[in-house]
Amino acid sequence: MADETLRLPSTRFQAVFELGEKRAAAIPLPSALSKPEVFAEWIEEDLAVALYIGFEDGQLHVDRTAAGIEHHFHDASGETTSKSPWGSADTVTLLEWASVLSANFFARMPDLMEDIEEAAAWQEQGYPLYVCETDPAHLDLVDVEIEGEILTLPWLGAGQVNDEHLDGDNHPIALLWNPDATVTPDRMIARASVDVETGEPVTAAEPGIDWNAVGLPQDEVLGWLESTYMNHHITPDAAVELIRAVLERMGGLDADGSEER
Repeated sequence: MADETLRLPSTRFQAVFELGEKRAAAIPLPSALSKPEVFAEWIEEDLAVALYIGFEDGQLHVDRTAAGIEHHFHDASGETTSKSPWGSADTVTLLEWASVLSANFFARMPDLMEDIEEAAAWQEQGYPLYVCETDPAHLDLVDVEIEGEILTLPWLGAGQVNDEHLDGDNHPIALLWNPDATVTPDRMIARASVDVETGEPVTAAEPGIDWNAVGLPQDEVLGWLESTYMNHHITPDAAVELIRAVLERMGGLDADGSEER
């Protein structure tokens, strides 16, 4: 378990964006589906938006391109299904809301995503406020809390390390190592993934590793990997929190929807 006593304090960050017309906010969601967790990705190589709308008992995924929209569901166990986990009337309303929300987000791509990434860079530099550059327009102020990272030391073993995403469920990564600091790390010495039930990282060492050559004991390597994985793959960063806040504003989910400038 990562040492939470070493976590830096959370901070507040504000950003001003041009979000366009928020038509989804005018569509009331059914009471049973009124508090979804929302996230979206801009897939630049496909010029597509992937919108994720989650509840305790299932998820709706929407993919939108200039050519149209597709969707599918996930049940409570995470299995993909064409059948909605919710009643037909609630599903119709949810699909209408998601379609309009994805269209709003897609219409602002890629400019809005570039603004979000720039705002996240400002937050990382310690600035408390970001304001996008735009022609005269209605602007929205969003306010997010950024969870502090866990303090970690740089790699103190021999050579150098890097991480690489692996195929598989639960977001697995490999910790790659090479004893020569001038060579790209290429040998997997450990791996990490997220426990979907607890949301905590799980780590494991690869068999047959010469930890003396690595320069750190196995338990220290796994502890370092766990904290690093927590910081970069579990704890939401500024960009993630800003995307969520933007979608909540566009969808009428936040309590500060009146903060339009």
